[in-house]
Amino acid sequence: MTLIIILAGVFLSVFLMVTLGEKFGKPMTDEQQAKYSKIIPILVFVLIIAAIIRAML
Repeated sequence: MTLIIILAGVFLSVFLMVTLGEKFGKPMTDEQQAKYSKIIPILVFVLIIAAIIRAML
């Protein structure tokens, strides 16, 4: 029963995110997209290294 409640909560929250994102979200400009495409790979690399270090300790 607990699993059903958790799944219902997850689906409800995803439904709300999609609905509100479509209603209030705005498209990114090309400049914003270029800026994020430079930063995101670096952040992912740092997070992977941090996870490896954390797993070692």
